[in-house]
Amino acid sequence: MSSAARLVWLVAATLLLAACAGAPLRGTGDLGLVIERASGHVTLVSTTSRSAYARIGGLGDLSHASVVYSRDARYAYVFGRDGGLSKIDLLEARLVKRVIQSGNAIGGSISQDGRIVVAQNYTPGGIKAFDAETLELLAEVPAEYAPGQFSKVVGLADVPGNKFAYALFDGGEIRVTDFSDPKHPTTQRYPAGRQPYDGLVTPDGRHYLAGLFGEDGVALLDLWQPEKGSRRILDKYGKGEEKLPVFKMPHLRGWSLAAGRAWLPAIGRNEVLVVDASTWKETARVAVKGQPVFVMASPDGRQVWVNFAFPDNGWVQVIDTLSGQVVQTLQPGKAVLHMEFTPRGEAVWISARDDNRVLIYDTRNFRELGSLPAEAPSGIFFTSRAARIGF
Repeated sequence: MSSAARLVWLVAATLLLAACAGAPLRGTGDLGLVIERASGHVTLVSTTSRSAYARIGGLGDLSHASVVYSRDARYAYVFGRDGGLSKIDLLEARLVKRVIQSGNAIGGSISQDGRIVVAQNYTPGGIKAFDAETLELLAEVPAEYAPGQFSKVVGLADVPGNKFAYALFDGGEIRVTDFSDPKHPTTQRYPAGRQPYDGLVTPDGRHYLAGLFGEDGVALLDLWQPEKGSRRILDKYGKGEEKLPVFKMPHLRGWSLAAGRAWLPAIGRNEVLVVDASTWKETARVAVKGQPVFVMASPDGRQVWVNFAFPDNGWVQVIDTLSGQVVQTLQPGKAVLHMEFTPRGEAVWISARDDNRVLIYDTRNFRELGSLPAEAPSGIFFTSRAARIGF
């Protein structure tokens, strides 16, 4: 090796060592972030050490924010209420890029191949697709359901084939848009019912479910056989019962499949509905403390954790899926907004907005393992979502 080449090698090695000394090496598999809804910040966390390692600001209105991850779990894409789409590097703990893509947005998703990030919008109504690397706009699909009438889009989820399923709240439709050719997407439309308010995809990517706010029931689309159209399940589950005021809309993305059954929040009722996942017929109801918001299954499917709308939003209950009974009631803090299980489910993280804390519980014995401060925390999102369909 010549002296010049040796010098170049030494300089490169020195720079590399300096970089490593300044920022410890990490894997991304146990990382995640916590939304701080009031301040436009996110806190980056490690589930293994149960600690925060960085905080990033300048993300705009995060009052109704959600997050998806790149397939290598290095980058987080944060969708803000103000239409902001932000790309965060978890390893370098920095904001890579931020664009304002609409006037009012509530979430998004990432394609099966990880190349396309799609945002769903209230205003102007529709979805927009972006290059995951550069955040360059690739295509826009308006949610026009009648001439000159545009709908809020809800329930956006990725499905196999680089497609996205979503619902039109005002238009009463489920739509599936194919981004196989990212700049020339094609869309199929299916009637859904009155005011679909959110949606989810089953873990195998086969079924898309849209909950209906305007009527009792759920619209179900078999994505393996879309030519059969959508059909109604849980039709009139509240028929003959007194309607209760709805204090907060439940989140269908928090619905769960566990032990061969779907566990769903009943709108405006203090119940969790239990549905056979093969026939899509109701098999039971579990009485709970309040109106469920998130009904989330542990990774092994043995437990379902439930949080509630006001005035019961300081409580969390745990349902054992084998017995179908509530087995634990916890009071983690004021205004519990979200829960997230660690990748293998040994612990669950819970945000208590009005206590400015995130609490961590052992899922075996329900003992509190620790907590960390966060300013008005809401959504908690771990990188294990990167490998899941519909997230």
